[in-house]
Amino acid sequence: MYFIDVQGTLISDADKSPIAGSREFIAHLNANNIPYMVITNNTKKASKDFYNYLNSIGFEFSFDNYLDPLMLLEARVSKEPVAAYGAPEFLKTLQAMGYKLDYEDPKTVLIAIKEDFTADEYAQMIDFLLDGAKLVGMHETSIYAKNNKRYPGVGAILKMLEFATSTAYEVVGKPSVAFYEEALRCIQEQDKRAEFSKITIISDDVKGDLGGAKELGMKTVFVTSGKYKTAEEIVPYLEDALKPDLIYKDMQEVLANLEER
Repeated sequence: MYFIDVQGTLISDADKSPIAGSREFIAHLNANNIPYMVITNNTKKASKDFYNYLNSIGFEFSFDNYLDPLMLLEARVSKEPVAAYGAPEFLKTLQAMGYKLDYEDPKTVLIAIKEDFTADEYAQMIDFLLDGAKLVGMHETSIYAKNNKRYPGVGAILKMLEFATSTAYEVVGKPSVAFYEEALRCIQEQDKRAEFSKITIISDDVKGDLGGAKELGMKTVFVTSGKYKTAEEIVPYLEDALKPDLIYKDMQEVLANLEER
């Protein structure tokens, strides 16, 4: 049974094209009736739109096998005034979902990813938090990779704001327990015997996705096809308890080793 990340794992951070072996891996799971969930931290596109995009580039799986933070947002963040920060597509998606954006007296500071946060935006976030607004991240990624550059991920920004304001934060998507529990509930629709100890999660975010998953008892597979160029950039500096169980270059290597067993 598998949880499978998308950006940097199934599709390239550079141009959103399929990474070597990724479509074949999904096809292998389908052919062998192996339960799985595609779990992504997508926040830019509406959930169904991003799912349809993945289908359009050759990933053949049901929407029942798909989960992203937007699908849990309404259960985690009320539609009271929200100061949201992220890419323009994210803000438009929020508004289409019925969220009111308020940058004067928000009840929640909601953060997604973009590469060009400004110092003034950080200052505004800090003022809102010190005035009592809640702090929520759409996910807790460590690094955001785009345009051959690596930016601080939402997780890094959340920790900065927590340090600056002593405001605890919540996370909607990976690696929150609530997100993984929902993914587990979905995979149990495929196999009632599913539990975290039987799940293998594959991701390029060894600190965000895999660290939280390992704490829940999942087996972790780190692929270096996304945020990190090599395992040596990050793995030696992780606590031993959070180091990945297996490391591969990409999904093609994952599939090759799976077929050899």
